[in-house]
Order: sequence, then C-alpha cells, then structure tokens
Amino acid sequence: MAKSGQKIWTREEHILAFNLYNRIAFGKFHSKNPDVIRLAALIGRTPSSVAQKLSNFARLDPALQARGIRGLSHGAKGEELIWQQFKKDPEGVAFESEKLRADRLAKPVEEVAEIDVRDLPAAGIDREAIVRVRVNQNFFRRRIVSAYETRCCVSGLTVKELLVASHIIPWAEDAANRLNVRNGLCLNALHDRAFDRGLMWIDDGFVIRFSKRLATGRKQIDDTLNWLSSFEGQPLRVPKQFFPDPELLRRHAKRSVESHHTVSE
Repeated sequence: MAKSGQKIWTREEHILAFNLYNRIAFGKFHSKNPDVIRLAALIGRTPSSVAQKLSNFARLDPALQARGIRGLSHGAKGEELIWQQFKKDPEGVAFESEKLRADRLAKPVEEVAEIDVRDLPAAGIDREAIVRVRVNQNFFRRRIVSAYETRCCVSGLTVKELLVASHIIPWAEDAANRLNVRNGLCLNALHDRAFDRGLMWIDDGFVIRFSKRLATGRKQIDDTLNWLSSFEGQPLRVPKQFFPDPELLRRHAKRSVESHHTVSE
C-alpha cells in the first residue's frame, strides 16, 4: 500500500517496470543505472522509486527463489499480480510489456524490440503474428543475456553480437517454457550450434560434454574444432542468481547421449 502522499503505481507502470526487470542483470537495480533513469523519466517516477520496484519484483522471481535468493521482504500487490499473470500467460505479458514501452516511446514495437523486419510480409495478420513471436523471442534473449551478464556460459566470450540465447528445450517443443529464464543458456554462436545439434550437452553437476562425432572420421582436427571441444569436462559458468533447470538439461542430455558419446570416453 502506498504511503500518504505517494502516487500509487498503475498496472501499466508495473508492466513497464517488469519489462526493465527482465532486461537488466540482478544486482544492477540501483538509481544510478542509466536504464533505471530512462524508465523513471518515461513514467514520471524517481530513479530511486523505480530501483525499489525492481527489487520488489525480485522477491517474487521463481528463478531466484529456486536458489534461495530473496529480494526485498515487502512489496506491493501490483508486483504479485504481474508475476501471476506472467506465470499464466508469459508470452502475452512479455508482448504487452514491449508494446507499452513502444507506445510510450512513440515508436513501432518492431523497432523498440530490435527485431529484424527485412523478411516480414506486408501489413496484415501474418505479419502481426510473426512480429509477436519475434518480439517475445527477443524478450527471452534479453532475459538470458542480462542474467548471464553478457558472457558465454561455456567459453566466457563477452562479445554481445556473437552471443545467442539458446533454449535448452526448443521453442517449438515446449510452449510452457518458451520464456522461462531457466530454460536458457547464453552461448557463443558456435557452441549454440553444437548444443542445438546434440553435439554438446550439459551433464549432471553442470559439466560440459561433447560428442565423439566431432572427431570421428576426420583425418585432421583443425584449431577451431580443438577450441570448440577444449571445454570438455569443464564446469558451466552459471549465473550468480540462479541455475539452469537441471531437469530440462537432463532432457536435452538424454536426447543427445542416446546417439553420441563424450570425447573423453
């Protein structure tokens, strides 16, 4: 409940704050963060107020709760309602948050969400459906990249343009986990491809494994392939605030291991 004299946060403001919560890393919810300052100006709030709201959202984040991390102990009903709605309809809430941000900035949602529109069909139902999917996919990407602090969880690469928000269980196969941050890994493009093709997986204990197929039948192993598989047996660089879902990793590993063996065997 707002204190006397304070302006009550609207649902739209909560949605916009939730959008920002998913775009910046945990631990950067402070009033000097440029993103916090920009949102505060956009909704007519102080940076301190926005920073506190982000911390309030953290107390309800299931990814943080899974690792026993808590945000502020008290918050508002508005944050609880947004989390409940996101749990029920993550794609709907994600798209709404991006659309509201675009409306506030007086820009197309395609531009604000930074999606590629060059291959989109002309205006119509088909275009709208594709835009919605791509906006939500980019929402997921920003959640993952920010959570992993813009660093590949295998190699440690920090070049943002070369990083991919890789789904552990693919987007098309598990609608319930499409936007689940624990269903994602931040990988460089090459390791993402290997992971997607089942040539790399994550074993129990968050240990990186590779398929023997990477070397089988090759007369000469080049430097790139050596680098790719050089992380065999090393621990995954997990985010500070949460672990990827072990059960989802097991599902992916089981599928990969059924037809491949690790390099170290």
